[in-house]
Amino acid sequence: MSKKTFHLVSLGCAKNTVDSDSMAQLLMNDGYEPVETAKKAGVLIVNTCGFIGPAKEESITTLQSLAAKKRSDQLLIAAGCLTQRYGVEVAQKVPGIDGILGTRRWMDIVQVISQLRATPHPAPVYHLPAAATVGSDEHDALRASLAGASAYLKVADGCRRPCAFCAIPLIKGTAVSRPLETILAEARELREMGIRELILIAQDTTDYGHDLGLKDGLAVLLESLTNAVPDMDWIRVMYSYPGYVTDRMIEVMASHKQILPYLDIPLQHAHPQMLKLMKRPANIDWVYKTLAKMRASLPDLAIRTTFIVGYPGEGESEFQTLLDFIQEIRFDRVGAFKFSFEPGTSSEALGDPIPAEVKEERWGRLMSIQQNISLQINQSYVGKTLDVLVEGFDKGLTIGRSYRDAPEIDGLVFAEGQTEPGQLVKVRITGAMAYDLTGTILPSPIQL
Repeated sequence: MSKKTFHLVSLGCAKNTVDSDSMAQLLMNDGYEPVETAKKAGVLIVNTCGFIGPAKEESITTLQSLAAKKRSDQLLIAAGCLTQRYGVEVAQKVPGIDGILGTRRWMDIVQVISQLRATPHPAPVYHLPAAATVGSDEHDALRASLAGASAYLKVADGCRRPCAFCAIPLIKGTAVSRPLETILAEARELREMGIRELILIAQDTTDYGHDLGLKDGLAVLLESLTNAVPDMDWIRVMYSYPGYVTDRMIEVMASHKQILPYLDIPLQHAHPQMLKLMKRPANIDWVYKTLAKMRASLPDLAIRTTFIVGYPGEGESEFQTLLDFIQEIRFDRVGAFKFSFEPGTSSEALGDPIPAEVKEERWGRLMSIQQNISLQINQSYVGKTLDVLVEGFDKGLTIGRSYRDAPEIDGLVFAEGQTEPGQLVKVRITGAMAYDLTGTILPSPIQL
């Protein structure tokens, strides 16, 4: 077994996936070879998630499992969100960890491994710089391809929003935008590699460019991307923040068919008092007016959002306001989370007073209502034709996504017949389920 082999486990969200794939690329650039199993690897890396309680538990369990089987000639490195905030605690819970690497300088992975190889370390070596650094030094790393022909492209890291329930600013630091030219250069390279869908991600994409002195930075970035990669088929924007979807952003989206009519805007709640407790934008009128403007400019708009149930202070009346709001707006996609108490956040003083069984019951009611809405919206597509980006083939069916479907979180389109991954095909929709669609591939894939 060569010491220059690695096995990397990535946990958590798409932003973690980007960092994981980027670390892998840096290692391969340095001559390391990725291997499928921990047994064959010289270096074991877990990119942890520390967002909510269950994610923390999964990260610790994964590390403990690898540590229990680790040989003396292997290195185990705990990286990512959980270690950035709780590095010492992670090391205490997982004897056998050699290195602790946080979120703010993950691009130092090669140097950290070299340090661990060169120096005896009876205790874990910590690499946790306080300052968030994201910029041109990431350029040679970012290659986060998904199945088929899609890729995440991170435009910023960190967050400066004050959300009371969220530990991300404590983990990642404040928002730091990547230089515009760096992003455009990577978009060009990804297009040359055959990528057909760019998925822009950050903790808050609508805050892009604030620290660079840009006004309407996301709109500037989107317009620049359409010029830089005019033959990129799809550009998808994730993680928009309420109150910062501007008229110019809507105009740019409506003016360029490459930019998908897809809005991902986590709203978290609909009751003004709950939103104030969460330290979120509480102007519900803005939501109604902005979504109306977007639907007028983008008639095919698909809207995804997320909500928290069981937040401290949420009574039946506040929860009913949320249910009424969901039924009125009729979102295409909804994710719901049961409140998870996070020490150190500004909501800590509120405690966690709502019983788990109440949270579970509310979550079930919300998702039942949304499932019916989603089914009704999906049924409206029967008889229509959608462009579908193919991701795979299984049991006689081509599997892909339409513009309405972000990878890993939204639905799929299952179509009769086989087509190679990476093709963009037209599918006549023949059936609808609560989250997915079925159909038939029409002749001739859309050419590059």
